[in-house]
Amino acid sequence: MRTTIVLNESLLEEVKALSGAKSKKAAVEKALEEFVRRRKARRLIELEGKLDLAFTPGEFLERRKRDVPHR
Repeated sequence: MRTTIVLNESLLEEVKALSGAKSKKAAVEKALEEFVRRRKARRLIELEGKLDLAFTPGEFLERRKRDVPHR
């Protein structure tokens, strides 16, 4: 999707430096991906102790290995 926005140039350059992105587009995409990843992780952490799981963490990992064999 093509969008025109005005960005803080020094902040964008810092994102490029920290992420290793070669272009402004790549830097913005990396920043957005990181934002989404952190928000999802925060939501999972907030669920801690609120769910009654019928399996142990070890059982979960075994199930995960079967479902995603490349890991």
